[in-house]
Amino acid sequence: CLDEKGKVHEFSSSWRTDDCNDCSCYRHGISCCTSYMTPADYDEEKCERIFDKETCSYKVVEKDDHSKECPVHSWVG
Repeated sequence: CLDEKGKVHEFSSSWRTDDCNDCSCYRHGISCCTSYMTPADYDEEKCERIFDKETCSYKVVEKDDHSKECPVHSWVG
């Protein structure tokens, strides 16, 4: 399989892209999906979600104080 950057991957191999997608190579092609969950149900007026590319995950924190995490009631992904 040839990925979006032109790198060749063996059949039955898997890898994570720079933008946090998990991909697999099959004889019929490449399959990719996000490796992270996205926060869906939280107080959007008080809080904001911040994506960390190092850990491929979201953190939901108060807009006025990023040291305080906000509760998230549901995630999608």
